[in-house]
Amino acid sequence: MPADIPGIHHVTAIASDPGENLSFYTRTLGLRLVKRSVNQDDVSVYHLFYGDYSGSPGTSMTFFPYEGARQGRIGTGQVATTAFLIPADAVDYWVDRLAEEGVDADDPRERFGDTVIPFRDPDGLQLELVALEDAPEGNMPTGPVPEEHAIRGFFGVTLSLASAEPTADLLEAMGFDETERERTRRRFEASGDLGYVVDVLEDPQAARGQPGAGTVHHVAFQVTDEDQAAWRDVLMDHGLRPTEIIDRKWFKSVYARTQGGVLFELATKSPGYTVDEDLDELGERLVLPEWLEDRRDEIEAGLADLPTPESAE
Repeated sequence: MPADIPGIHHVTAIASDPGENLSFYTRTLGLRLVKRSVNQDDVSVYHLFYGDYSGSPGTSMTFFPYEGARQGRIGTGQVATTAFLIPADAVDYWVDRLAEEGVDADDPRERFGDTVIPFRDPDGLQLELVALEDAPEGNMPTGPVPEEHAIRGFFGVTLSLASAEPTADLLEAMGFDETERERTRRRFEASGDLGYVVDVLEDPQAARGQPGAGTVHHVAFQVTDEDQAAWRDVLMDHGLRPTEIIDRKWFKSVYARTQGGVLFELATKSPGYTVDEDLDELGERLVLPEWLEDRRDEIEAGLADLPTPESAE
Protein backbone atom coordinates (compact mmCIF):
# COMPACT_ATOMS: atom_id res chain seq x y z
CA MET A 1 0.00 0.00 0.00
CA PRO A 2 1.44 3.44 -0.89
CA ALA A 3 2.11 6.04 1.79
CA ASP A 4 -0.87 8.17 2.81
CA ILE A 5 -1.47 11.33 0.80
CA PRO A 6 -0.60 14.43 2.91
CA GLY A 7 -2.99 16.82 1.19
CA ILE A 8 -3.77 18.89 -1.86
CA HIS A 9 -1.15 19.61 -4.51
CA HIS A 10 -3.10 22.23 -6.50
CA VAL A 11 -6.59 23.29 -7.49
CA THR A 12 -7.41 24.25 -11.08
CA ALA A 13 -10.39 26.42 -11.97
CA ILE A 14 -11.92 28.10 -15.03
CA ALA A 15 -11.85 31.87 -15.45
CA SER A 16 -12.83 34.30 -18.18
CA ASP A 17 -10.54 37.33 -18.46
CA PRO A 18 -6.84 36.41 -17.95
CA GLY A 19 -5.77 39.95 -17.04
CA GLU A 20 -8.51 40.34 -14.45
CA ASN A 21 -7.65 36.92 -13.05
CA LEU A 22 -3.97 37.84 -12.80
CA SER A 23 -4.73 41.12 -11.05
CA PHE A 24 -7.06 39.55 -8.48
CA TYR A 25 -4.81 36.69 -7.41
CA THR A 26 -1.56 38.68 -7.35
CA ARG A 27 -2.64 42.21 -6.37
CA THR A 28 -5.73 41.52 -4.25
CA LEU A 29 -4.79 38.17 -2.66
CA GLY A 30 -1.02 38.67 -2.75
CA LEU A 31 -0.08 35.36 -4.38
CA ARG A 32 2.82 35.08 -6.80
CA LEU A 33 2.43 34.20 -10.48
CA VAL A 34 4.83 31.26 -10.54
CA LYS A 35 4.17 29.95 -14.04
CA ARG A 36 2.57 31.34 -17.18
CA SER A 37 2.00 28.61 -19.72
CA VAL A 38 -0.84 27.17 -21.77
CA ASN A 39 -3.44 24.48 -21.31
CA GLN A 40 -1.59 21.50 -22.76
CA ASP A 41 -4.90 20.08 -24.04
CA ASP A 42 -5.96 23.41 -25.62
CA VAL A 43 -2.97 25.62 -26.38
CA SER A 44 -5.18 28.58 -27.34
CA VAL A 45 -5.78 29.14 -23.61
CA TYR A 46 -3.38 30.30 -20.93
CA HIS A 47 -2.63 28.17 -17.89
CA LEU A 48 -1.76 30.54 -15.04
CA PHE A 49 -0.27 29.22 -11.79
CA TYR A 50 -0.25 31.16 -8.51
CA GLY A 51 1.19 30.23 -5.14
CA ASP A 52 3.83 31.01 -2.56
CA TYR A 53 7.24 32.24 -3.66
CA SER A 54 8.22 28.92 -5.24
CA GLY A 55 4.76 27.54 -6.00
CA SER A 56 5.16 24.79 -3.41
CA PRO A 57 2.67 21.90 -3.47
CA GLY A 58 -0.21 22.86 -1.22
CA THR A 59 -0.12 26.53 -2.28
CA SER A 60 -0.72 26.42 -6.04
CA MET A 61 -4.02 27.74 -7.42
CA THR A 62 -4.14 27.48 -11.22
CA PHE A 63 -6.52 28.72 -13.90
CA PHE A 64 -7.61 28.14 -17.47
CA PRO A 65 -8.89 31.64 -18.42
CA TYR A 66 -11.12 31.22 -21.48
CA GLU A 67 -11.83 34.72 -22.77
CA GLY A 68 -15.57 35.22 -22.99
CA ALA A 69 -16.29 31.94 -21.23
CA ARG A 70 -19.89 31.43 -20.23
CA GLN A 71 -20.68 31.47 -16.53
CA GLY A 72 -20.68 28.07 -14.87
CA ARG A 73 -23.03 26.89 -12.15
CA ILE A 74 -21.72 25.49 -8.89
CA GLY A 75 -23.54 22.33 -7.87
CA THR A 76 -23.13 18.65 -7.16
CA GLY A 77 -20.28 16.79 -8.81
CA GLN A 78 -17.89 19.68 -8.24
CA VAL A 79 -15.47 21.28 -5.85
CA ALA A 80 -17.90 23.85 -4.44
CA THR A 81 -15.42 25.94 -2.43
CA THR A 82 -11.66 26.35 -2.24
CA ALA A 83 -10.30 27.52 1.12
CA PHE A 84 -7.02 29.27 1.85
CA LEU A 85 -5.29 29.30 5.23
CA ILE A 86 -4.42 32.53 7.07
CA PRO A 87 -3.10 33.25 10.59
CA ALA A 88 -5.75 33.67 13.29
CA ASP A 89 -4.80 37.30 13.95
CA ALA A 90 -5.20 38.24 10.25
CA VAL A 91 -9.02 38.11 10.22
CA ASP A 92 -9.59 41.85 10.72
CA TYR A 93 -6.93 42.67 8.15
CA TRP A 94 -8.61 40.52 5.50
CA VAL A 95 -12.13 41.72 6.27
CA ASP A 96 -10.91 45.29 5.73
CA ARG A 97 -8.80 44.43 2.69
CA LEU A 98 -11.56 42.59 0.85
CA ALA A 99 -13.94 45.49 1.53
CA GLU A 100 -11.42 48.08 0.33
CA GLU A 101 -10.79 46.09 -2.84
CA GLY A 102 -14.53 45.82 -3.56
CA VAL A 103 -14.50 42.03 -3.30
CA ASP A 104 -17.84 40.25 -2.97
CA ALA A 105 -17.43 38.88 0.57
CA ASP A 106 -19.60 37.73 3.47
CA ASP A 107 -19.15 38.42 7.17
CA PRO A 108 -16.89 36.01 9.04
CA ARG A 109 -18.57 32.91 10.46
CA GLU A 110 -17.59 29.95 12.60
CA ARG A 111 -17.24 26.38 11.32
CA PHE A 112 -15.92 23.53 13.43
CA GLY A 113 -14.37 26.11 15.77
CA ASP A 114 -12.51 28.04 13.05
CA THR A 115 -13.22 31.54 11.75
CA VAL A 116 -14.11 31.47 8.04
CA ILE A 117 -14.40 34.43 5.63
CA PRO A 118 -16.38 33.47 2.48
CA PHE A 119 -15.79 35.53 -0.68
CA ARG A 120 -15.92 35.29 -4.47
CA ASP A 121 -13.37 36.09 -7.18
CA PRO A 122 -14.33 38.20 -10.24
CA ASP A 123 -15.86 35.14 -11.96
CA GLY A 124 -17.88 34.15 -8.90
CA LEU A 125 -15.58 31.29 -7.87
CA GLN A 126 -16.41 30.45 -4.26
CA LEU A 127 -13.41 30.96 -1.99
CA GLU A 128 -12.79 31.09 1.75
CA LEU A 129 -10.12 32.26 4.14
CA VAL A 130 -9.83 30.01 7.19
CA ALA A 131 -7.98 31.42 10.20
CA LEU A 132 -5.86 29.07 12.33
CA GLU A 133 -3.79 29.71 15.43
CA ASP A 134 -1.11 27.28 14.26
CA ALA A 135 -0.84 28.50 10.67
CA PRO A 136 2.58 27.61 9.20
CA GLU A 137 5.05 30.43 8.58
CA GLY A 138 4.90 30.13 4.79
CA ASN A 139 7.19 31.46 2.07
CA MET A 140 5.10 34.21 0.52
CA PRO A 141 6.33 36.80 -1.98
CA THR A 142 7.00 40.42 -1.15
CA GLY A 143 3.95 42.30 -2.35
CA PRO A 144 0.77 44.12 -1.42
CA VAL A 145 -0.10 41.87 1.55
CA PRO A 146 2.13 42.13 4.64
CA GLU A 147 3.97 38.91 5.39
CA GLU A 148 2.35 38.50 8.81
CA HIS A 149 -1.14 38.50 7.25
CA ALA A 150 -0.36 36.64 4.02
CA ILE A 151 -2.17 33.57 2.74
CA ARG A 152 -0.05 30.52 3.62
CA GLY A 153 -1.50 28.10 1.09
CA PHE A 154 -4.57 25.91 0.99
CA PHE A 155 -6.67 24.95 3.97
CA GLY A 156 -8.73 22.58 1.82
CA VAL A 157 -11.71 22.14 -0.46
CA THR A 158 -15.41 21.41 -0.09
CA LEU A 159 -16.94 18.83 -2.42
CA SER A 160 -20.64 19.03 -3.31
CA LEU A 161 -22.06 15.55 -3.86
CA ALA A 162 -25.47 14.01 -4.40
CA SER A 163 -24.21 10.87 -2.63
CA ALA A 164 -21.20 11.10 -0.33
CA GLU A 165 -20.34 7.51 0.50
CA PRO A 166 -18.26 6.33 -2.51
CA THR A 167 -16.11 9.48 -2.39
CA ALA A 168 -15.82 9.25 1.40
CA ASP A 169 -14.54 5.69 1.04
CA LEU A 170 -11.96 6.84 -1.51
CA LEU A 171 -10.79 9.73 0.69
CA GLU A 172 -10.28 7.34 3.59
CA ALA A 173 -8.25 5.04 1.35
CA MET A 174 -6.13 8.06 0.40
CA GLY A 175 -5.31 8.74 4.06
CA PHE A 176 -8.02 11.27 4.98
CA ASP A 177 -9.74 10.42 8.27
CA GLU A 178 -13.21 11.66 9.13
CA THR A 179 -12.83 14.02 12.11
CA GLU A 180 -16.01 16.13 12.29
CA ARG A 181 -19.63 15.97 11.19
CA GLU A 182 -22.33 18.63 11.27
CA ARG A 183 -25.66 18.18 9.50
CA THR A 184 -24.81 17.42 5.85
CA ARG A 185 -21.11 18.40 6.15
CA ARG A 186 -18.45 15.77 6.88
CA ARG A 187 -14.82 16.75 7.42
CA PHE A 188 -11.89 14.56 6.38
CA GLU A 189 -8.32 15.43 7.34
CA ALA A 190 -4.94 14.23 6.13
CA SER A 191 -1.57 14.48 7.86
CA GLY A 192 -0.03 17.43 6.01
CA ASP A 193 0.35 21.08 7.03
CA LEU A 194 -1.36 22.58 3.97
CA GLY A 195 -4.40 21.52 1.96
CA TYR A 196 -5.11 18.74 4.43
CA VAL A 197 -8.88 19.22 4.72
CA VAL A 198 -11.63 17.91 2.45
CA ASP A 199 -15.19 18.69 3.47
CA VAL A 200 -17.99 16.71 1.84
CA LEU A 201 -21.46 18.22 1.50
CA GLU A 202 -24.18 15.71 0.62
CA ASP A 203 -27.45 16.93 -0.94
CA PRO A 204 -29.37 14.49 -3.17
CA GLN A 205 -31.80 17.27 -4.14
CA ALA A 206 -29.20 19.86 -5.23
CA ALA A 207 -28.81 20.73 -8.90
CA ARG A 208 -25.92 19.27 -10.84
CA GLY A 209 -23.05 21.69 -11.38
CA GLN A 210 -22.29 23.03 -14.84
CA PRO A 211 -18.69 23.78 -15.90
CA GLY A 212 -17.79 27.31 -16.90
CA ALA A 213 -16.20 30.46 -15.55
CA GLY A 214 -16.26 30.52 -11.77
CA THR A 215 -16.11 26.75 -11.28
CA VAL A 216 -13.31 24.35 -10.34
CA HIS A 217 -12.06 22.04 -13.07
CA HIS A 218 -10.24 19.59 -10.81
CA VAL A 219 -8.47 19.14 -7.48
CA ALA A 220 -5.04 17.53 -7.39
CA PHE A 221 -3.54 15.63 -4.47
CA GLN A 222 0.16 15.22 -3.65
CA VAL A 223 1.86 11.90 -4.33
CA THR A 224 5.47 10.85 -4.78
CA ASP A 225 6.93 9.54 -8.03
CA GLU A 226 7.53 6.22 -6.32
CA ASP A 227 3.91 5.84 -5.20
CA GLN A 228 2.05 7.27 -8.19
CA ALA A 229 1.58 3.99 -10.05
CA ALA A 230 0.40 2.28 -6.85
CA TRP A 231 -2.12 5.07 -6.27
CA ARG A 232 -3.36 4.59 -9.81
CA ASP A 233 -4.04 0.96 -8.87
CA VAL A 234 -5.97 2.16 -5.80
CA LEU A 235 -8.20 4.26 -8.04
CA MET A 236 -8.93 1.22 -10.19
CA ASP A 237 -9.63 -0.86 -7.07
CA HIS A 238 -12.35 1.71 -6.25
CA GLY A 239 -14.00 1.16 -9.61
CA LEU A 240 -12.60 4.27 -11.30
CA ARG A 241 -11.00 4.56 -14.73
CA PRO A 242 -7.80 6.56 -14.27
CA THR A 243 -5.71 7.87 -17.12
CA GLU A 244 -2.21 6.68 -17.74
CA ILE A 245 0.55 8.70 -16.07
CA ILE A 246 0.86 11.98 -18.02
CA ASP A 247 4.00 14.13 -18.01
CA ARG A 248 2.96 17.75 -17.38
CA LYS A 249 6.59 18.98 -17.27
CA TRP A 250 6.39 20.37 -13.69
CA PHE A 251 4.76 17.24 -12.29
CA LYS A 252 3.37 13.94 -13.52
CA SER A 253 -0.38 13.40 -13.31
CA VAL A 254 -3.05 10.73 -13.16
CA TYR A 255 -6.69 11.81 -13.52
CA ALA A 256 -9.89 10.01 -12.57
CA ARG A 257 -13.53 11.09 -12.37
CA THR A 258 -14.92 9.97 -9.01
CA GLN A 259 -18.33 8.33 -8.64
CA GLY A 260 -19.57 11.65 -7.26
CA GLY A 261 -18.51 13.41 -10.45
CA VAL A 262 -15.51 15.37 -9.14
CA LEU A 263 -12.33 15.14 -11.21
CA PHE A 264 -9.40 14.08 -9.00
CA GLU A 265 -5.77 14.31 -10.03
CA LEU A 266 -2.79 12.66 -8.38
CA ALA A 267 0.20 14.93 -9.04
CA THR A 268 3.82 14.36 -8.09
CA LYS A 269 5.58 16.87 -5.84
CA SER A 270 8.62 16.95 -8.15
CA PRO A 271 10.25 18.29 -10.22
CA GLY A 272 8.38 21.54 -9.47
CA TYR A 273 8.16 24.93 -11.15
CA THR A 274 11.89 25.72 -10.99
CA VAL A 275 12.77 22.89 -13.39
CA ASP A 276 12.71 25.33 -16.32
CA GLU A 277 12.99 28.78 -14.70
CA ASP A 278 15.15 30.35 -12.03
CA LEU A 279 13.32 30.82 -8.74
CA ASP A 280 13.54 34.61 -8.87
CA GLU A 281 12.21 34.71 -12.45
CA LEU A 282 9.18 32.48 -12.12
CA GLY A 283 6.15 33.65 -14.07
CA GLU A 284 7.91 36.38 -16.02
CA ARG A 285 7.65 34.74 -19.46
CA LEU A 286 5.56 32.23 -21.35
CA VAL A 287 7.00 28.79 -20.64
CA LEU A 288 6.16 25.78 -22.79
CA PRO A 289 7.06 22.12 -22.34
CA GLU A 290 9.64 20.89 -24.84
CA TRP A 291 7.03 19.10 -26.93
CA LEU A 292 5.28 22.40 -27.66
CA GLU A 293 8.34 24.59 -28.30
CA ASP A 294 8.24 24.08 -32.07
CA ARG A 295 4.76 25.68 -32.01
CA ARG A 296 5.78 28.70 -29.92
CA ASP A 297 5.19 31.33 -32.62
CA GLU A 298 1.74 29.91 -33.41
CA ILE A 299 0.83 29.63 -29.73
CA GLU A 300 1.99 33.13 -28.79
CA ALA A 301 0.11 34.63 -31.75
CA GLY A 302 -3.13 33.10 -30.48
CA LEU A 303 -2.84 34.41 -26.92
CA ALA A 304 -3.99 37.78 -25.63
CA ASP A 305 -1.37 40.11 -24.19
CA LEU A 306 -0.97 39.52 -20.48
CA PRO A 307 0.37 42.26 -18.20
CA THR A 308 3.19 41.62 -15.80
CA PRO A 309 1.96 41.03 -12.24
CA GLU A 310 3.43 44.36 -11.15
CA SER A 311 1.37 46.26 -13.74
CA ALA A 312 -1.81 44.18 -13.50
CA GLU A 313 -4.79 46.36 -12.63
